[in-house]
Amino acid sequence: MGRLLKPRTLVIGELNVDIVATGVRSVPEMGVEILAEDCELTLGSASAIFAVGMAKLGHNTTFVGQVGNDSFGSFCVNALQLSGVSTQNVARKEELKTGVTIALSGGRDRALITYPGAIANFDARQIKMSLLQGHSHLHLTSYYLQRALQRSFPEILRRAQAESMVTSFDPNSDPRGSWSQSIKRVLRFTDVLFVNQREALKLTGVRRVEQALKKLGESVSCVVIKLGPRGAVAIRDNRICSAPGFRVTAVDTTGAGDSFDAGFMSAYLRGAPLADCLRCGNACGALSTSQAGGTAGQPNQRRLAEFLETKKLSRAKRKPSN
Repeated sequence: MGRLLKPRTLVIGELNVDIVATGVRSVPEMGVEILAEDCELTLGSASAIFAVGMAKLGHNTTFVGQVGNDSFGSFCVNALQLSGVSTQNVARKEELKTGVTIALSGGRDRALITYPGAIANFDARQIKMSLLQGHSHLHLTSYYLQRALQRSFPEILRRAQAESMVTSFDPNSDPRGSWSQSIKRVLRFTDVLFVNQREALKLTGVRRVEQALKKLGESVSCVVIKLGPRGAVAIRDNRICSAPGFRVTAVDTTGAGDSFDAGFMSAYLRGAPLADCLRCGNACGALSTSQAGGTAGQPNQRRLAEFLETKKLSRAKRKPSN
């Protein structure tokens, strides 16, 4: 438990804006125009959404990354700062454009189009490794998207573990569909692994979630597979635990998985039982879908506690009496 004494989180990763179109009823075809019910410019990227989620839940959070010296870059940095995330280690590059993701959201699911911009050439040379010494938790994500940083993931995580940090990793989807097995080198230095059902099956080559969970559990001590509205399942030290999802009216699912990660890790770093970690993750993921974008619906600790208590009472009322 020595690694849980200073729950200070360091996030190293990508930064971009999201342009989120909600109420989209179909995927557009070339040459065809479709309509959306609403559109928002929001803070994007899996790394940033996770960082904001952790900050809202009360964790001192530092972000390391880069953006272009443009209006979108300013938007990203300002959004992080307003959420309480330290941005002293976010570089502004004159010669680069800030990345953009266009999200077409239909409520229960979405389609994404990403222009990587400054994300593409962010590499380990721009990271002050001395930052590891001032934090107790490191989170990395978007393995397949961060092409220049990808080769350094194992070494960054190895050094973090050498500093007695808890390490968490969410590879996210591979836009190219190759699912390189080089990721196995990253798993060697990962304490908590997050994947969704599709990612779990693609990474392991099996057909069932439980098979994928056990196979990934051979490499990582704690593995979490996110199942969307159905909740999540995890294995820790060979013990499997699951928790159902929460019913909410979803506006936009962008970043729900990253908000889940934040809820789970917040509870995990505080030493909560695995079942409670899953419930907190499910709650944060569900609440994040209540508003457009990845961060607007994320809860603070008080909102999270109220939501969990309300759902607990609601389920108790539905139970038949003997």
